[in-house]
Amino acid sequence: MRRFLRENSLGLAFGLAFLLTLAAQAVAGQAEYNNQLLSEGLQPVDMATYLGSSDFAADVTENWQSEYLQFFLYIFGTVWLLQRGSPESKSLDRVGWESDREQMVGPHAVPSSPRWASAGGLRQAVYSHSLGLVMGLIFLGSWFAQSVSGAAAYNEQQLRQFQAPVSWFEYLGSADFWSRTLQNWQSELLAIASMAVLAIYLRQRGSPESKPVGAAHASTGVEG
Repeated sequence: MRRFLRENSLGLAFGLAFLLTLAAQAVAGQAEYNNQLLSEGLQPVDMATYLGSSDFAADVTENWQSEYLQFFLYIFGTVWLLQRGSPESKSLDRVGWESDREQMVGPHAVPSSPRWASAGGLRQAVYSHSLGLVMGLIFLGSWFAQSVSGAAAYNEQQLRQFQAPVSWFEYLGSADFWSRTLQNWQSELLAIASMAVLAIYLRQRGSPESKPVGAAHASTGVEG
């Protein structure tokens, strides 16, 4: 058990942190939601009701879709885009998909390679892009869930204010939907750009996200 925890500590630690943060968000969100209801002369709701509400679903999914958009863009963007001196970039001479030998696919697969890496045709093509594709699918699913839950939350507020609800298509073109979406997108894109550029000049000893402390600023694609 101790070995398992040590060898999987990164995923377990962040997974636990996610659950704790989600629980804290639920508590804070319920309090804010109930304050809004009370200000409108309505009865507050319990935690179970709030967790099943469109308001909570919209708040959660709008963050999830932006995070997975960040991963999707970063994974595919770093295939072709370079940043001289950044450990977040590939070496300047490795732009593109790279050769089968470099990627250890087909006849260049080794005994420990995943089975689909040595296969040909569609299976190898899908597996070769599976990480980015899954991130993209999760992004689209989360974005769709945000649009549905966001429309429900928006219409709930409209009805409480004695205004007409809108259709899902109308909500997709609304300022509320795009405000929720773009405020997350811009922060994720800023984070990517900041990490790529700051890692050129700054270091974190022992982290694979940083170059070795003594590496030259111009060293590209080198991890510490």
